[in-house]
Amino acid sequence: QGQLAESGGGLVQAGGSLRLSCAASGRTFVAYAVGWFRQAPGKEREFVSFIRSGGSTRYADSVKGRFTISRDNAKNTMYLQMNSLRPEDTAVYYCAARPLHSDVAGAYDIWGKGTQVTVSS
Repeated sequence: QGQLAESGGGLVQAGGSLRLSCAASGRTFVAYAVGWFRQAPGKEREFVSFIRSGGSTRYADSVKGRFTISRDNAKNTMYLQMNSLRPEDTAVYYCAARPLHSDVAGAYDIWGKGTQVTVSS
């Protein structure tokens, strides 16, 4: 089935940037859509962005214009570049994969363990 592992989270001041990575192993995810989701304490996991196998993307309105999703198929790795971070972006960020794109967390069955992003004001 393969595994996903996120990295790149951390503590950053408002207005700062972070780049999250999602490294895949055990199989190639070239033909899969990859999504990024986040979950803040006490809240449900919410959609952030996905990138399809062909490279087209979609973003949640809350991150549009600030976040950029990309993928390097040669490295079997996906990225989420996050700029102009806000305190409300604080959450655990997860990457997930499935054959067809979706903005619904429950549609994904391959997940990483998450990486914490904390944005201070």
